[in-house]
Amino acid sequence: MALTNVSVNNSEQRHQSKIEKLSKEIDSIAMKTQQITKLFQKDDEVEVASHTIGFIGSYYEAIIVSIEDAYHYKIKYKTLLTDDKSAPLEELVTIGEVRPVPPHQHETMSGNRFRLYDKVDVFSNDGWWFGFISGIIGEEYYVYFPTTGDNIAYPSHALRFHQEWSNDKWKILK
Repeated sequence: MALTNVSVNNSEQRHQSKIEKLSKEIDSIAMKTQQITKLFQKDDEVEVASHTIGFIGSYYEAIIVSIEDAYHYKIKYKTLLTDDKSAPLEELVTIGEVRPVPPHQHETMSGNRFRLYDKVDVFSNDGWWFGFISGIIGEEYYVYFPTTGDNIAYPSHALRFHQEWSNDKWKILK
């Protein structure tokens, strides 16, 4: 009996240690600006990283409306609306907040299932939110979001493997 309790405690300690390590890693990635290796043109589809408190670690699909200067794009969000909800929200963003749209999940990871501790993005609240799988119960994947402290269950269709744009190519973070 005592041996079982020690085993459970060690397992829980390893789980907590892994969660702490992944949380620090994701916080670090979410806070950085994108490596600027691709210049975008008018009408290019992109994702825009939010650096607003409460939204750090989220990405929103947008279209380049114009190139304002060497450091800024004017973008129009695909899923975010103006305050009066009458039109898509347009905003001036820095080039470090913009990245290409990652390839669709089925193009990069077909046949793979999500596993415990995989780094994922979840489509929720009009954007993609960066977190990691902290638990799996049946068909539900619990995703922990270090930048908000939330741990929420989602079906697999709302998830994609997290990818980072680096050296002109996509890198899947597992």
